[in-house]
Formats: sequence, C-alpha cells, structure tokens
Amino acid sequence: MIAHSLRASVGITAPRQSIARVVRQQNVVTFRRTLITPTAVRQADLVQDMYLRELKSYKPPPVKASDAEGHVQKFNPPKPPASPEESDIAKDLQAYETQTVEVEGQSSEDGAAPVNDDWFVEEEDEPETPHH
Repeated sequence: MIAHSLRASVGITAPRQSIARVVRQQNVVTFRRTLITPTAVRQADLVQDMYLRELKSYKPPPVKASDAEGHVQKFNPPKPPASPEESDIAKDLQAYETQTVEVEGQSSEDGAAPVNDDWFVEEEDEPETPHH
C-alpha cells in the first residue's frame, strides 16, 4: 500500500515539474518599470516672464517711523474713576440723616386717603352643576 501511494505521488509530481519548466521557458520576457516624461516643449510666455522679472527686481521703499503719523491717533490713557472714599462722605451722611423715614401704614401726607391693600381678590368658585 505504501509503494502504491509513492508511485502515485511520483507520477503527480513529474507532470508538475515539467509544466513548471515549460512555463519558465515561455516567460523569458521580463517586465521593466519605465518612467514616462511629458515631451511637450514649454513655449515662452512673454507676459509671465515680464511679470516675474518685475517681481524679482521690485524693492519696497524703507519704512520710516514718521509714516504712520497722519493715520494713527495718539494714545491718551483714560482718567481713573474717582474712588468712593474720596467723595464727600460728610455731605452724604448729612443727607442720609435728614431723610424722612417711611413706615408702612403711615402716609407722608396728613390728609391722604388710606391705601387699599386688597388688590388680590380671589373669585369664589361656582358650584359645579351636574351635566345631564
């Protein structure tokens, strides 16, 4: 049984080797990578050449410190606000002491009508009538 399987495996490998040999002989052609470069000739563009030449030859004028005088305003820092401690505290205290005190229930006028504080009045709920 082992001899039979050996003969079968040898018989199978022989055609494989011969097929591989034939394929190698036929693939003699080798593939190479090639770089394709565009062959279009660059035509001279007169306007572009003149523009680039002028750009390269341009020198900006030097900047002076006095150039911004007419365009920029002078900075003036704002005045600091007055401190509450610096105001006239005695005058404010005197005005506070002379204020009239408002007490609830008293009016500033002697003959004024009493104030009605019943501004919120709840409406009475009507008894529900059964729907027939």
